[in-house]
Parts: sequence; structure tokens; C-alpha cells
Amino acid sequence: MKLLGVEMRIFYDTEFCEDGARLDLISIGLVREDGVEYYAVNEDVDGERVLNNPWLRENVVPHLPLINGSGNEGFILDSVDDSVKPRSVIADEVAAFISVTPRPSLWAWFASFDHVALTWLFGPMVNMPEGIPMRTNDLKQEAERLGDPILPEQPADLHHALADARHNRLVADHLDRLAASPDR
Repeated sequence: MKLLGVEMRIFYDTEFCEDGARLDLISIGLVREDGVEYYAVNEDVDGERVLNNPWLRENVVPHLPLINGSGNEGFILDSVDDSVKPRSVIADEVAAFISVTPRPSLWAWFASFDHVALTWLFGPMVNMPEGIPMRTNDLKQEAERLGDPILPEQPADLHHALADARHNRLVADHLDRLAASPDR
């Protein structure tokens, strides 16, 4: 993967709510190769839509900073948590995170929807800030290119965007070692 001549890879993951007509970002985690990280939860996401999706309710909601209550209040993000931000702030911060990265290259696992969720932070594709790559490289494709090897398993926090982004970095490092192996 390093053969692309790119100075710095950014591994990321998004959690989102989509129904085929609309995709709403729930959270995003980014991890650069140098270890710098970013994580945010979209305070503007429609909590009712999220809770009405059984998969999101079971797999993503437990990782979000919610105000605990009797359960009758529904989906209330804890606005005191530093990761909870308006979508517009997330867009500005993500653009800044990527733009200060030397020759950034984006990487995700099954990257298609993650790239859509990322780009929709900025609205239509023509609104993408300069310096943000127009595509995301797919770690699953890279694994298949290398013969679909056994990969490190994620020990915890599956579907927490930052934990998933960290794991994507771990998977990429593993694939790098396999690609460089003389036994290949």
C-alpha cells in the first residue's frame, strides 16, 4: 500500500443512518499514520431515525455519549461531551484535519459508504474543500489483492467510529507487512 508514493495515510470510519434516500452521519473517527486522531459525534443527527433502526440501536448507540435516563427520554446526546458537535463544526474540523496532512490518502474498510458519509459533510461533491481526496482506498480490496489473509480481529468497541479507525490502521500495518514479505 505504501507504494502509492503518498506521504501520509488517514484511516477512518463513519457510523451513519441511511435508508436508501438519505444518509446522515452519526459519528466519525480518523487516525493518521503519525498517531494523530479525531473523533466527533453529530449532534444534529435525527435520534428518532437512529433508534428506529434496530441494527444501529444495538450496535452503534451503545458507543455514543448519551445522557442516561430511564430510557423513556429516547436519544439524547450529552452536549457536555467534547466529541458532540454540530455537523458544520465537524465538517470544518475534518477538512482542517485532512488539509494539514501532507499528501493525504484516505483508507477505510468497505470504503464506499464511508466516503459518501465523509463527502456529504460538505454537501454536494462540488463543495468538497481543496485538499480532500476525491476517493477512499478500500482496505478490504487490498486484503483481497493479497489473497484474503487472516487479519487481526478487533477486540472491542466494534462500531465505535474511532475504535474502528484505529483498527483499520492496525489492519493496514498488517497488510503492509504481508505485502513486503519475501515469501509472497
